[in-house]
Amino acid sequence: MTTTPAPASNPATDTVLDALADVLKQRRHADADDSYVAALHHKGLNKILEKVGEEATETLLAAKDAEHGADAERQALIAETADLWFHSLVMLSHLDLDHRPVLEELARRFGVSGHAEKAARTRP
Repeated sequence: MTTTPAPASNPATDTVLDALADVLKQRRHADADDSYVAALHHKGLNKILEKVGEEATETLLAAKDAEHGADAERQALIAETADLWFHSLVMLSHLDLDHRPVLEELARRFGVSGHAEKAARTRP
């Protein structure tokens, strides 16, 4: 098995997720009229999941456009992926889950064949 080293920590981007998680935590219980995040939490998990699904679909469509597109299409994919990640973080926050274990899971998978990692997963 080929071992790929985990990427070095990047304080410029690592802190973005931490800062965003802090903002999401602060806004979770804010006034729903004043905060988009609070409004999502107020509407409940199903609304948040609907947004994750919507953003996933928009990301897929943007990826298809970006495959043969110019810079504008590629930038649209970046923007849609950011929306997907943002709403995924809202989902985790709503479930009182921290984003760090997701990053730890990704780091754990470095150096493991994707096929081997998938085969080793146990599903209930």
